[in-house]
This record gives sequence, C-alpha cells and structure tokens, in this order.
Amino acid sequence: MLFNSFVFAVFLPLVFAGYWALQRGNLKLQNAFLLIASYVFYGWWDVRFLSLIIISSLVDYQVGRHMVDSEDARKRKLLLFISLAVNLGFLGVFKYAGFFVDSFADLLETLGMQANRFALQIVLPVGISFYTFQTLSYTIDIYRRKITATHDPLAFFAFVSFFPQLVAGPIERARDLLPQFTKARTFDENMAVDGVRQMLWGLFKKVVIADNVASSVDLVFTGYADMPATHLAVGIFLFAIQIYCDFSGYSDIAIGCARLFGFQLSRNFAFPYFSRDIAEFWRRWHISLSTWFRDYVYIPLGGSRAGRWGRMRNIIITFTVSGFWHGANWTFIVWGLLNGLYYIPLMLADKQKDHTGTVAEGRLWPGFGNLAQIGVTFALTLIAWVFFRADSLPHAFDYLSRLATGPWSLSVPFKEQILLCCFLLGVEWIQRDRQHGLELPAMPRPLRWAAYYSLLIALFWLGNTQHEPFIYFQF
Repeated sequence: MLFNSFVFAVFLPLVFAGYWALQRGNLKLQNAFLLIASYVFYGWWDVRFLSLIIISSLVDYQVGRHMVDSEDARKRKLLLFISLAVNLGFLGVFKYAGFFVDSFADLLETLGMQANRFALQIVLPVGISFYTFQTLSYTIDIYRRKITATHDPLAFFAFVSFFPQLVAGPIERARDLLPQFTKARTFDENMAVDGVRQMLWGLFKKVVIADNVASSVDLVFTGYADMPATHLAVGIFLFAIQIYCDFSGYSDIAIGCARLFGFQLSRNFAFPYFSRDIAEFWRRWHISLSTWFRDYVYIPLGGSRAGRWGRMRNIIITFTVSGFWHGANWTFIVWGLLNGLYYIPLMLADKQKDHTGTVAEGRLWPGFGNLAQIGVTFALTLIAWVFFRADSLPHAFDYLSRLATGPWSLSVPFKEQILLCCFLLGVEWIQRDRQHGLELPAMPRPLRWAAYYSLLIALFWLGNTQHEPFIYFQF
C-alpha cells in the first residue's frame, strides 16, 4: 500500500478512528489493532511475504527471551547466531542470490571458463532490508546487555511491523520504539496536528517534486549519449533532488503518521544538502541507517580506537557494506566506496566533527566560506549519485566522462522543474533549524493556513497522479 494512493487515503482515517475509539487504557487491544492494521497494510502488496515478517518476529522474540534468561556465554552466542542466520539468510536469498550467481558467472567467464547461467526469479519483498535491521538491533542489543527482552509478544510483533515505518524506515531501535508499545497512549491534539503538517510536507516533496522530475531524470540517464553536458549536469542535479524528496518525503509521512497514533519516530533527514562536508552530510542523510552501521559495523570493527590504517579500513568497510545494503549491483558498492574515500581525509585530519550545528545559524544568508563548503560537498555528492542512479558501472563512467568532456550548451533544459527544486531548497533553507518544512510556530495564523492550502492546491494541480512507488521500496 502506497502513502500516495487513494487506498491509503481511505485506510488511514479508518485505522485512526478505530484505534482511538478503543477503550482508553486498553493497551493490548490497541496493540492488537495496530498489528492487524500493519499486516493489512503490508499484505496489500503481497500477502505471501507476511510470512517472512511473522517468522522473523517469532524467531527474534524467542531468541530475546531465552538470551536474557541465560548466563551461559556459549548459549547466548548460539542464540544470537540463530537470529543473524535467519534474518540475514532471508535477506541474502531474496535480495542478493541473483547478484552472487551473476558475479560468479562473470568471474568464471573472465578466467576463460564456461559459465552456465540461470535466472533466479525471486521477487524482492518490500521493506525487507528495513525491518530486518530493525529486529536485528533488538537481539544484538540484548546480547550486549544494553536492553532487556520483552515478555509481551503482542507489543514486540507490533513494534516490528508498525505500518508507518515498516517498508522504508526510519529504522527504529528497540530501545526507542518498543517501550512506546508497552505504555498507555492518549490522544495529543498538538502532536497529531503537527503530524498532519509533516505528512503534508512529505506528500508535497514526493508527489509534486520527486514524481515530476522523475521522467526528466529517466530521459537524461537513458539518452545521455546524444545530449550536451549541460543536460547531463542538470540530470544529476534533478536526480539528487528526486531521491531526496522521494525518500525524505516518505520519512516525513511516516513520522507524521506515527504521531497520529501517539508514537515518536526518529528523525531520518536533517536538510542534508546544506552540509559543509561529507561527515556532516552523513549525519544528516538517512540518519537511522547511518547510525545503525556506526553502532553495529563500524564500532565492532574497532571504530576510531584502531590506528590510522585501522580507522581507514573500518571506514571503507562500513561505507562499502552500506552501499551493498542499498542494492545488489556493483554501482551501489562503488557509490558506498566513493563516499568512504570522501570521508577519509576528514577523519585523518580529525575534522569529521567540525560541523555539528546549524549552518549560518541566526543569519539569513551563509558567509562565503560556508557557501563554498556547501558547494564542494554538494558537487562531490552529485558525482557519487551518478553511480547510484546508473544501471551499470560502464554506464556511470561513460556518463561522467561525457559530462567532463562536453560539449556544453547555453540552453538550460527543464527550467520549470529546476524552479520547483529551487523553491524546495529555499523553503528548507529558511526552515533549516526546524524539524520539517511546515513547522511554522512564529508565522501568523492566516499565513500558516495560506501555506497549507497552497500546498494542497499544488498537490492536486501539479502532483503526479500515477501513484509512483517510492524509490527506496526496491531496497
């Protein structure tokens, strides 16, 4: 079920009304209702894959209970291994089996051997990368004794399958979200109203911005060989805005939707294109995934405690694995590796934490230094996005080669879409110290309502009516 679909527009009010109509304080009934609603939401896409979520939830619930009750180190390791094997096994089979088969066949052919290729017709379950990491954090944190196991299966199953963030995050930690399923929830009007505002802003980013520029991005990346470099540069810029609006739009809708039901989800984006270096960018882009890899990959490898070469190795491994998480293609691996290479000079100079506050805080315009830093960081990010968007490595390298060698044209394409993107960036620059673009506490009420109605009109007038899936559904 898509957030930007008519079905969801009917589904959400019905679930909201039914949820709050339940007897106040009847926590188990509310959790059961949310669990059923979440399974309906996910099963609307393909009911067969509900079995994966149920098995994963059941395994990790039982692993957590037995692990927390045991002091036997070997037994605890075995239980953790079971959780890792089941969850990563599902991920490996459904997401990466075809990639490994094709890569092995390519290797054999490179060595001059005959490779009998066969196609694996495996459908990738929507959201498997997200809920797998979410439930793994639960068993790993129990193993590390950072949290204790829950003995409420209803709360745990609802935590794993919570529909607002089930298929594309934010990837919630058990220590943050699970306790919210175990305590009474009451309706908070202010919280719900702000949730609706954030959902509206997310829908605007997805339907009006991302979906409108998608066709132009496809046109450029498909026909780039016959286009001047100007078109290629604009194509990369539009893709950068498309993927940001598509993914952060989903996160805004998910966070806002959760607030309607009394839940606080983690912030997933913090205006990343205003970052002054790559380290700041990764503190602001897909925050829940970046911190997941920091806590469960980078730190266990030794983190910053290792020597210079050890830290470089840990950074490269973490970013490369992060790239592979995004998809079973060498383009994603190179994208991750490239971001790791961007990060290393900052780390070696011990400047990776230089920019932790809001850029140009308290000022309308950034200084020349900040502007130059933002420009360089954005340019590096655009180069990396070419690998993320390209169909293959030769496609990406050829695209960048043609961009570098020209020819350039004075004619700028897709002017209307560029103006839309600049409008978005302008609004988010003004709101860069807020949680989202429609958080307008100081604005007079008439102006606030004018902003809301303007976005609603834009949704119906400019919005793409094709109900395009979110890009991150494929990950």
